[in-house]
Amino acid sequence: MRVVIIEDEPRTARELKSILEGIDAKIEVLAILSSVTNAVKWFKEHQSPDLIFSDIQLGDGLSFEIFKQIETPAPVVFCTAYDQYAMAAFDSNGIDYLLKPLEESMVEKSLNKYRRVKAHLAGDSFASHLDKAMAQLDIAYKQSLLVHFREKIIPVKTADIQYVYAANGAVLLHTTTNDDYVVQYTIDQLEQMLKPNNFFRANRQFIINREVVENIEHYFNRRLFVKLNCTTPEKIIISRLRAQDFLRWIEQSG
Repeated sequence: MRVVIIEDEPRTARELKSILEGIDAKIEVLAILSSVTNAVKWFKEHQSPDLIFSDIQLGDGLSFEIFKQIETPAPVVFCTAYDQYAMAAFDSNGIDYLLKPLEESMVEKSLNKYRRVKAHLAGDSFASHLDKAMAQLDIAYKQSLLVHFREKIIPVKTADIQYVYAANGAVLLHTTTNDDYVVQYTIDQLEQMLKPNNFFRANRQFIINREVVENIEHYFNRRLFVKLNCTTPEKIIISRLRAQDFLRWIEQSG
């Protein structure tokens, strides 16, 4: 069995490769691809593998973007940290998943499922499964967040969030109405709740909405300074290591 791993966390990718080879010595990991860009390039230049293990949220976009750009009859086992409700949606569409952190028993279960259904996931049938999975993906992301404000519970639409800001142990949502709401979530939790096509984790303090990005300037040491069309409590600086991911994200469609 020829396998490709799409995963931007090197440690997770190495662990998955080790697990696969430990389960079946005949499994050959052809490549470990860390981004949408690298994966598209690889699939255009190589023959399709038998099976793909893919993270969903990569540094430069969602892995579904890969399958929009290339044609492959290979089924995909998605590796993700999304909640069980979203996972059930993927499963019902015939695409299996691994819930991080990865465990050998779950990987083996996915391999067994692949062997049972591979005859039904070829060609156009597989493409239709991907389309259904993409439609279900939005379920994993919040459409609204409930915030407590002056003895009330207020639903805030995620589309109305201009940025998330974390400082001094508190996490704030800044909205289009120029309101700031303190939430009980951590910024790491919110990063998983907000749709990555629309929101980008700029640094430890900020998650920003693409709709409010006004312009981008080069900053010291190959970093980027991002200016929003609203007031922010401090400068938003993108590190040198994240700069290219951010620019690719900006160029994506919403």
